[in-house]
Amino acid sequence: MTLLQSIFLGALQGVSEFLPISSSGHLVVFRNFMDLGDVPILFDILLHAATLLVVIIVFRKIIGAMIVSLCRFIVRKADEDDKKNMRLILIIIIASAVTAALGLVIESINVASKPKIVSLLFIVTAVVLLLTKLIKNENEGYTNLTVRTAIITGFAQGFAVLPGISRSGMTVAASLFSGIGKDKVGEYSLVLSIPAILGAIVLELKDLGQLENAVAPSCMIAGMVTAFIVGLFAVLFLLNLIKKNRLHWFSFYLIPFGIISFIIL
Repeated sequence: MTLLQSIFLGALQGVSEFLPISSSGHLVVFRNFMDLGDVPILFDILLHAATLLVVIIVFRKIIGAMIVSLCRFIVRKADEDDKKNMRLILIIIIASAVTAALGLVIESINVASKPKIVSLLFIVTAVVLLLTKLIKNENEGYTNLTVRTAIITGFAQGFAVLPGISRSGMTVAASLFSGIGKDKVGEYSLVLSIPAILGAIVLELKDLGQLENAVAPSCMIAGMVTAFIVGLFAVLFLLNLIKKNRLHWFSFYLIPFGIISFIIL
């Protein structure tokens, strides 16, 4: 992998991790276009770690509030606000457990080695995004957080383990469907990604030795920095689109992209 390729993949990760177009799917397609071969999965995880830092920075207030509430709950000094935050933490834990269970099953299929299937899954994402335009949700905030919410959003995120299925697109759509207010679906979707990304990093640490032989440290750093900078702008853009209910716009990109990828790959 060259320095230019690592920067390109970092930019691609930064954009596609947050915008509802599937980062893993785009990496599969462009690796085939660029003939990169088998790049160690840890390089993907490091790019995800860079975008994870973006999530932590952008949502530092709610993350900090949940940590404080957890500590207050442990020492039995929780107030009403802490109880609300603890409910959100519980929902995220349940959703993450569902994601992990489904994700482990789906990951064993190894769809990444079948680029034509990935191309078709882009179209599946496009259909889901089109459906978000039809969801009528007038709720506000986290007033409707239930176990049902956790199961639906956890299942959606787990299904997004498939390359070509957008994690942000699926979880935002599932959040809207399950009753989370439009003012909070972006926040919930991205905060929900934190356990999933951390879990992936832990599971893939075994590839550390492989990375040293396949990707130079300079390329690794360049990719991560690029992913962080581009990802910061992308997440702010995404939140704006969610508020305006315009996620379906990406369908008009994903459908032709999926068709062209299917023909070429």
